[in-house]
Amino acid sequence: MKTIVPDTGVLIDGRISQLLEKEKNLKLIVPEAVVAELEFQANAGREIGFAGLSELKKLSQLAKEKQIDIEFLGERPTAFQIERARFGEIDANIRKLAREHNATLMTTDKVQTRVAEAEGISVQYLQPVHTQAKLPLETFFTKDTLSVHLKENALPKAKRGKPGDFQLVQIQDQPITRKDIEGLMKESVEFCKQHERSFIEIDKKGATVMQVKDFRVTYTRPPVSEAFEVTIVRPITKLFLDDYTLSETLRERLDGKAEGVLIAGPPGSGKSTFATALAEHYNSQKKIVKTMESPRDLQVSQDITQYAPVEGKFEDTADILLLVRPDYTIYDEVRKPDDFRVFADLRLSGIGMVGVVHAAQPIDAIQRFIGKIELGMIPQVIDTICFIEKGIVAKTYSLRFVVRPPHGMGDPDLARPVIEVSDLETKSLEYEIYKFGDEVVVFPVKNAKPLPKVDEGKVAKTLQRVIKGPFEFEVAGSKILLFVPERGMSAIIGKKGKNILQLERQLGLKVDVRAK
Repeated sequence: MKTIVPDTGVLIDGRISQLLEKEKNLKLIVPEAVVAELEFQANAGREIGFAGLSELKKLSQLAKEKQIDIEFLGERPTAFQIERARFGEIDANIRKLAREHNATLMTTDKVQTRVAEAEGISVQYLQPVHTQAKLPLETFFTKDTLSVHLKENALPKAKRGKPGDFQLVQIQDQPITRKDIEGLMKESVEFCKQHERSFIEIDKKGATVMQVKDFRVTYTRPPVSEAFEVTIVRPITKLFLDDYTLSETLRERLDGKAEGVLIAGPPGSGKSTFATALAEHYNSQKKIVKTMESPRDLQVSQDITQYAPVEGKFEDTADILLLVRPDYTIYDEVRKPDDFRVFADLRLSGIGMVGVVHAAQPIDAIQRFIGKIELGMIPQVIDTICFIEKGIVAKTYSLRFVVRPPHGMGDPDLARPVIEVSDLETKSLEYEIYKFGDEVVVFPVKNAKPLPKVDEGKVAKTLQRVIKGPFEFEVAGSKILLFVPERGMSAIIGKKGKNILQLERQLGLKVDVRAK
């Protein structure tokens, strides 16, 4: 009788029950260490733990039907060993059990396979399968379906149409049950473990995110959400830059000067589709292009490598990219404070950056950087903004750094660093960003009301009536620069500024007294 010892990955994979159904005269020894690890994962709310326990239940059913002989052996690991599973503590226990019973170790782990071979243990490695089998979740999708939204005891719905122009429609007459959702997730997890192009991005208590072929599956359950819910998103089309109606000005900008690009827009507007097109455009220009994504769902060609966070941190991914030396990096979903800092760090290192940002208006994309990095660094990090609306580039901005008085402040003494945000096509200035005291001002120049024209004749008459002695004045925006002999300044200002305040009330203007 052949004896098999499976490790944790084999049970999560879900194929062992199929293999054992075909073979006869088999004995299965399930290590208690494997049961403990699956139990720990399930208690932590991780979907892979539930998938492994479900497979174990199938095997127990085969044993009841006398198709296989199953036995649970070995020592149950301590909590310390389970927490240190990634260091090989549990794998060592599983190999020990296989050696003691002269059994064949079955695993999906290449490292486990090589260690077992080195220790002289018989081992069977289950390779990822490549099959055209259809996923159950694919039945919810039609050609024009963007996303599917399933919630227990609610009617299933789907968004159909194209990015930025879609309708939410009901796709079934009966509410979906918790059992249906759990079955869908179990099959998706098993599919992920068996297929090279599928993987689990996030698996935490109450939330699981998977990339299943072209589908991004987000699964939430209590305590994260009050009910079981699944959202499945699929890109329905892949566009290239030539498919967009871009002006010559923007094409020249993207081909030449633009190295700090923000692609902004509301959710579902087509930002990621445009980012993919831009990545492929740079790749076609013989540039080295990488992406930073979590989860990895951009539909890019094989030449473009997609990077995920290293041990959950994009800061470590950035360190790797600096060694890889790409010409351009597509940073999908710049959202958290650390994302903005990493984006700025890579851009200031000389790498061309394209960031995807959620924003309701074009200017909001810049405002999201304010407070995350120094204000004066923003034009060095961002030079071009493309706002996507309903799948098209609806607005483009360019940024420039100058030192001058802001709009409406005519006094040269009020000069300060100003970020000019201009329409890329018309070159017209639309916003100014600058510091006023401790506050950052985002001033809409385009909608600003023109300053009322100062009647210099009226000002002169008022000053002649009040000032005894020689004087000269200039109009600086909404302020009067008054030049008088130094010995007469104190009389004009008055005790505690009483006289100058009265003069300002008469003129309706601010007065700055200076020595001639």
